[in-house]
Amino acid sequence: MAVPRQGFSGMRGIATMPSYVVMQPTTLCNLDCAYCYLPFRSRDRRMPVSVATAVAGQVDGWAHAGRFSVVWHGGEPLAAGRDHLAALLAPFDPSVEHHVQTNATLIDDAWCEFFATHRVRVSVSVDGPRGRNADRVTRGGRPAYERIMAGVEALRRNGIAFSALCVVTRPEPGLATELYDYFLDLGCDVLGINIEELEGVNTRDNRHPARAVTSFWAELVAAWRRTPRIHLREIEWSLRYAAAVLDDTADGVLPRQLDPIPTIGHDGSVVLLSPELAGFSNPRYGDFTSGNVLETPLVEILAKAAATPWVAEFLTGIEACRARCPYFGFCGGGHAANRYFEHGSFDGTETNHCRNSKIRLLEGVLEHARDQEAATA
Repeated sequence: MAVPRQGFSGMRGIATMPSYVVMQPTTLCNLDCAYCYLPFRSRDRRMPVSVATAVAGQVDGWAHAGRFSVVWHGGEPLAAGRDHLAALLAPFDPSVEHHVQTNATLIDDAWCEFFATHRVRVSVSVDGPRGRNADRVTRGGRPAYERIMAGVEALRRNGIAFSALCVVTRPEPGLATELYDYFLDLGCDVLGINIEELEGVNTRDNRHPARAVTSFWAELVAAWRRTPRIHLREIEWSLRYAAAVLDDTADGVLPRQLDPIPTIGHDGSVVLLSPELAGFSNPRYGDFTSGNVLETPLVEILAKAAATPWVAEFLTGIEACRARCPYFGFCGGGHAANRYFEHGSFDGTETNHCRNSKIRLLEGVLEHARDQEAATA
C-alpha cells in the first residue's frame, strides 16, 4: 500500500472551537525526570480560581454542544493539593470531562476518592518495568518507580480505571513486546507511546536509525494484535488511516482545520497549538502567548489566533509540508513545538519527531501488514 500524496486537500487555518483545553494547576512537579521539557517544575506557581472561572465560562458552552474535555497537566497536577484542585474544578459544568496526567507518586486512597467524586479520568506516566524508568527520579535523584507503583496499586485497589503514557528513549529490538506485555499486566485500558522529543529544557538528541524506529513500531503492532486488550493510541490511529486509504477516503481523515489546543498557564496566559511552548520566550517571538483569559475571553483569543506572529509562521510551515510531504495526509504537518525546538523557527518542515513518531510509525504498521500478507501467501 503506497502512501497517497496527491488529492489531499489539507487544512485551512485554525478552528475557533477546540476539542479540549489544557490547564496548568501548578508549575511544580515533585519529580525531576531527565527528559522533562518543563522550565519551572521546581517552582510552585498555582493557578488562581479566577483563571479556572474565566475558562469555565467558555468551556461550559462548548460542553453543552457536545463532548468536551479539560486536561489538567504540567507540572504534576496533584502537587496543587486536593482542596485547591477541587476549587479549580468547581466552576465547570458537570457535563465537562476532566482528565489528569499524573506521575502517580502522590496517589493514595484519598486521591482515589477525589477522582471518583469529581469523575476525573486518570492517565499515569510510567515508562515500563523498573529497569526502563531510570530517567524518572525524585528531586533527590532517587528512583521513583516504587512510588509510581504504589499509586497504581491504589488506583487498582479502588477500582479507578486509568490510562498510561510511556516515553521511549531508545527504540531497540524486543522493547516493544516487553512494554506491551508490561502494560497488559499493569491493567491500563489505553496506552500512548511517545518516543522522546527534543523540546523545552530537554536538549538530548532524539535522532535514531530509521530501521530501528520502524522495527519498533512494527513489533508493537505484532504484540498488540496477539492480545488486543489495550487501546493502543498510535497503532489504532495508524490503522484507521490505512483503512481510509484502502477505502479511498483518506482525504476525510484529518479535520479541515487545526485544533487550537489552548493551554491555559497558571497565570491565565494562553498558548495555542503546542502546550510545550508554555513558559518559554524568544527575542523574535516573545513569550508565545496569544492573550490572557483574565483580560480577554478565550473565544476572542481563538478567533484571532492567526494574528499571533509565530502562529502565522507555523501555518506557512504547514502549507510547505502539505505541498512536499507524502505523509501529510497522516500527520497533518506535525507539532509547532517540535519545529521550534528542533529548527529554531516554525516554517521549517520535517523534524526528528515526525520521523520517529509519524513517518516511521506508519511505515512500521505497513511493514507489519506486508509481513503478515507474505506469511499467509
